Amino acid sequence: MTDFSDIIDHTAALKYQGLRQLLVLSGEAEWCLQQTQQWMGRLPGDWLWLGDAPQSPLHCAPQAVRTLLGQEFLHAVFDARDGFNADALAALTGTLKAGSWLLLLVPEWQSWSSGPDTDSLRWSETATPIPAPNFVHRLQQMLLQDPQVALLRQNAPLHLPALPSTAQWLPDDTSQQQSLLNALLVSQPGLFVLIAPRGRGKSALAGSLAARWPGRCLITAPAKISAAVLAAFAGERFEFIAPDRLLALSPQQRPQNIDWLLIDEAAAIPAPLLHELVRLAPRVLLTTTLQGYEGTGRGFLLKFCASLPGATVLKLEQPLRWSPHDPLERFVDNALLFTEAEPSGNESAIHYCFPQQPDWQTRPELPAGMYQLLASAHYRTSPLDLRRMMDAPGMHFSAAVQESKVQGALWLVDEGGLSEELAQAVWAGLRRPGGNLVAQSLAAHGGWPEAAMMRSRRISRIAITPALRRRGIGREMVRQSVERAEGLDFLSVSFGYTDSLWRFWQACGFRLVRFGNKPEASSGCYTAMAILPLSGQGLVLADNAAGRLAKDWPWLQLFIKGVSPELPETGSSGADADDWRELAGFAWAHRPFEASLGALGRLIDRVQGLSLLEGALLHGLTAAQLCQQSGLSGRKALLAAWRQEAQRALASLDGPQSKEWQRFINSLN
Repeated sequence: MTDFSDIIDHTAALKYQGLRQLLVLSGEAEWCLQQTQQWMGRLPGDWLWLGDAPQSPLHCAPQAVRTLLGQEFLHAVFDARDGFNADALAALTGTLKAGSWLLLLVPEWQSWSSGPDTDSLRWSETATPIPAPNFVHRLQQMLLQDPQVALLRQNAPLHLPALPSTAQWLPDDTSQQQSLLNALLVSQPGLFVLIAPRGRGKSALAGSLAARWPGRCLITAPAKISAAVLAAFAGERFEFIAPDRLLALSPQQRPQNIDWLLIDEAAAIPAPLLHELVRLAPRVLLTTTLQGYEGTGRGFLLKFCASLPGATVLKLEQPLRWSPHDPLERFVDNALLFTEAEPSGNESAIHYCFPQQPDWQTRPELPAGMYQLLASAHYRTSPLDLRRMMDAPGMHFSAAVQESKVQGALWLVDEGGLSEELAQAVWAGLRRPGGNLVAQSLAAHGGWPEAAMMRSRRISRIAITPALRRRGIGREMVRQSVERAEGLDFLSVSFGYTDSLWRFWQACGFRLVRFGNKPEASSGCYTAMAILPLSGQGLVLADNAAGRLAKDWPWLQLFIKGVSPELPETGSSGADADDWRELAGFAWAHRPFEASLGALGRLIDRVQGLSLLEGALLHGLTAAQLCQQSGLSGRKALLAAWRQEAQRALASLDGPQSKEWQRFINSLN
């Protein structure tokens, strides 16, 4: 039985010093639950329970953790007995007040690393849960080595760490926030970006600005609930409107005489929307979290702010909800690699190596350096990516190292190898198993089921330290990865298309084979896919797919605006045998309209009277306009009518071949 008199005194000391503490409970599931109930019964508090099987009136499922944004709790339980959702742990940590305990429930210590982790279903692309030995081993080592982690293992006494001798925490020290607020209250028109870790008072500062500004402030955020703290500080001056609703209003309908537009949690709003929002008021303040569980802060700073000349970046370092010496924040930041190494580079030699997942246990500084570099360079990198990098099957890595510092990182993922039956079902739109991003997309959208059957490797992420870019480091990592790709048919990459990015991939030997026809929500760029053939099969695929893209481009340009890649010359823009496969897949299977644009465009050149297809492809009518003209109930009915037009057209062109394709597609069901 645990002696709670010491724990109660310890908890009072935590609150006095403004600290929060982690307690790890490791043992059999029922034992962990019994111990937790004792703590909950003896220590008053909210006791938020984060887990799939809640044992407290106040609870939240890990997948709903975003609903906790802007809220505060005293004490919480993180139930990781079956699976460890690292994103949820980071989010939960940011909601706990000074004086809080966070109870981390984990399996029995010795068997933890070998047992299945249900969270792996989110990041491993496997059908059943798998163990996560590298993540667990590293976490166990950090827990044992941290002198400020309390540990209670079954059949062992409680280790209650001694608290550091620090002075009383003064929670009312808002001098840093007040200084920024005073500057904003007298600011000239302009764009201001406030970036800081959680708990620094970003939303409180924005709310105080709304409350004290003599004119009108308009507030927006990804969701109204996420602006709860801002609302509390703004009081009766809180005037909220959702981002999409604000942009949907005409200039005449929008709120007038707005002095400030305050955008809370800005990094969670797609960049294209932000670019529109920041033009709606003379003064704009965006707040966003730096390296939180969303994994957007650093990328937001690099990508979005760099695109806005004249933006003033503001920072808050001093936490308000807990002491700067808080052991819980420090542990989570280190465990999930939220801390970032400062970028640097010199003229010394670069050497290349190929880290593997077991390196997390033997020389963790190398893969950790890779992850931190990738996180600093990519807009959305989160603890989910860390879990995948550590323990998901089929991961491959290349690193460029200079004087023991990682200066370049390349991350590749195995894809393909689907059976012919499954690949054809993916092509037909009947199946979409997890994983295989490019391989499946080339089958499902590009119309090449053979791509999903071949063995390939996708470049998931690549990053180079800014000071060393344009020195050929990235191309050399790709070249060496090609040398190590024995037995593969091609390498692939999917990226938000820009001319400069495409020039890089083109210089590495890649060939464009597919474009998405809707901009990415995060970047506003169209998704492009390219492959580098490595075998005879891969070369045939690259030739066919690149040729088809060039042939389809006149029709794709109806939907893809502002992009003009150099594409290979095509001998003919007329219909060919491959069009029959595309058209039959659209007409009698479930292939998307957008994936069949080129073949459908060539079909209406050959067959007259396809009014709905002509309306979309020749006259540029929207789905809503076509439905209104033809009396159809909506997009679903319009898609069915398009398919019927294609069926009639194919039957009129070649009845026997149409029936043969119908029989083939029926065999896939």
